[in-house]
Amino acid sequence: MMGKIQDCRIVFMGTPAFAVATLSKLISNGCNVVGVVTAPDKPAGRGMQLSQSAVKKYAIEHNLHVLQPVKLKDPEFLHDLKLLKADVQVVVAFRMLPEIVWNMPPMGTINLHGSLLPAYRGAAPINWAIINGEKQTGVTTFKLQQEIDTGDILRQEVIYIREGETAGELHDEMMEIGASLVYDTLVVYFNNGIIPVPQQNFSGVETGVPIAPKLTTETGKIDWSLPAKKIVNLIHGLSPYPCAYTQLDGKALKVIKASFTIEEKGIGYKEYDSDGKSFLRFASADGWVYIHELQLEGKKKMDIASFLRGYRFK
Repeated sequence: MMGKIQDCRIVFMGTPAFAVATLSKLISNGCNVVGVVTAPDKPAGRGMQLSQSAVKKYAIEHNLHVLQPVKLKDPEFLHDLKLLKADVQVVVAFRMLPEIVWNMPPMGTINLHGSLLPAYRGAAPINWAIINGEKQTGVTTFKLQQEIDTGDILRQEVIYIREGETAGELHDEMMEIGASLVYDTLVVYFNNGIIPVPQQNFSGVETGVPIAPKLTTETGKIDWSLPAKKIVNLIHGLSPYPCAYTQLDGKALKVIKASFTIEEKGIGYKEYDSDGKSFLRFASADGWVYIHELQLEGKKKMDIASFLRGYRFK
């Protein structure tokens, strides 16, 4: 296809706030978003009232046509999707699509992924990049195909990870950079200006490429026998959610922000030390991990000084 991007009929698919940034970028640049596909409303909160996804809320505010299929192979949904006559579909933080959906538009389906593919394929690329101590990551636009996160690459942009940066902070930065990358990709792609590059042409795809599996409860359990830097990377990679955790005086303790020093401890790992006023530190294999923000079981999140003012160690 050739012409102005505003002539391109786009169906957008996404659910959380991360996806809203991209949808907003498309709308603010005059793109013709003919439909939005998002998750069904779900009961939430104490009253279990139906809650709309962040994408649906934005779509309604901007008078966009919304589809909320329970099943993506539902004949009624497929019929309604076909009626939108999309030239291309854009997917950001949605669920896995069946081929009958991603292969429907003539230009296919473009997905945004939060890593420099082929590295960190999977559900949690932002988290694992920080957990593994990477110095850089990025965002990738690629064409969807059957195997998850394996489609031909369209464009990539590098993002440098700052010292002490949390997954939440990187998420917010990536959200904006990713939105711009999707829009820029569409503009060039719509005018036949991008030749998709198969991922096997990218070096390192056969061996040693890190992956980003779904986070589990076990992922967040802090092992104090590890080096201090590894522990702090885990803490920041799971902050602010779902959080790395340990035990303090028999209660679950979520650790949200931390730093470390490398030094002789004089005591074994799994032990902690505090002056009761300004610091709480845990011994690791090669130094101390200092806790700066935390949440004790049954309490709210707080900084370490606020926590120590009201806590009495056993």
